[in-house]
Amino acid sequence: MNLDIDIVRNARSRRMRLSVDAASGRVRLTLPPRASLKRAMAWADEHRGWIEAQRVRLPEARPFAPGATIPVEGEEVAIDWSPERSRAIRIETGRLICGGPIEGLSRRIESWLKRRALALLSDETAEYAAKAGVTITRVSVADAKARWGSCASTGAIRYNWRLICAPPHVRRATVAHEVAHRLHMDHSPAFYAALRELYAADPAPARAWLKRHGASLHWLGRDS
Repeated sequence: MNLDIDIVRNARSRRMRLSVDAASGRVRLTLPPRASLKRAMAWADEHRGWIEAQRVRLPEARPFAPGATIPVEGEEVAIDWSPERSRAIRIETGRLICGGPIEGLSRRIESWLKRRALALLSDETAEYAAKAGVTITRVSVADAKARWGSCASTGAIRYNWRLICAPPHVRRATVAHEVAHRLHMDHSPAFYAALRELYAADPAPARAWLKRHGASLHWLGRDS
């Protein structure tokens, strides 16, 4: 049986290495530039048990389906769908009210979350930018697997839309982090000092939350 593995050759690698990405579930085999692919695949096959053990530990998939629960701003809400309702989505206490045909429901919920994320992240970015005395040229959202936010030297900031599902303090700490990069485009002591002053709190708990729970956000909207 063939292994479904992403092969990556790395000039700095001195040995073969297997990893399972917690955000996507993909298996990666990293190789030195001149390593034998045949030998590497045989070696990976010998480690099937390890691969399966890592896959068992992956976050649970949480589809956007009727009756499922998903976090919105850190609060669990149940997807309450009825075909008689309009396609417009709204949130009420503990419920995400949805309508329209079941076909495309998951896509509509994801689009709603993205719009909500962009609006809230834009407002909070403007808030922190005013406090820091910096300019932001553009705010956008995407679905990066490795980063929760990025700030370009042009002043454009991009966030992962899934932050809308995290608790507010996690989202706001991420916004403060990216805005602080408009003051220091590095992770120097001066940057972290600016971040703490801008956020007006210790950002460490937010970083710890993302380290512990961030991968699970990438499994929202997935069936498996």
